[in-house]
Amino acid sequence: QLQASGGGLVQAGDSLRLSCVHSGPVRTFTNYVIGWFRQAPGKEREFVGAISRSGRSSDYAKSVKGRFTISRDNDKRTVYLQMDSLKPEDTAVYYCAGARAILTDVPTIEGRYDYWGQGTQVTVSS
Repeated sequence: QLQASGGGLVQAGDSLRLSCVHSGPVRTFTNYVIGWFRQAPGKEREFVGAISRSGRSSDYAKSVKGRFTISRDNDKRTVYLQMDSLKPEDTAVYYCAGARAILTDVPTIEGRYDYWGQGTQVTVSS
């Protein structure tokens, strides 16, 4: 099971770090690419970014590239989403999800992810 946390209410320009913790053993956590998705009110869920199983590769949506950074600590079974220079349009419920993939693969398609956590709300005020 994946558990996302760290959301909150911040002002534009602030930073926030989300965490996604896997409750199972490390050996299963390292089988998964972990991705972050978000869903704003009235909009479809969209890809934010993802990190490979080893943590050596990552990919980001254009809207967050340069502002958001994903990292992972496999020993702690945790993936982080560091969000800097937040904008009001970043307001959404953020979800983490897992996808089985080969070591070098970083899928960006939601359909590749079959292991989802509950969301955490991020609200950015102007």
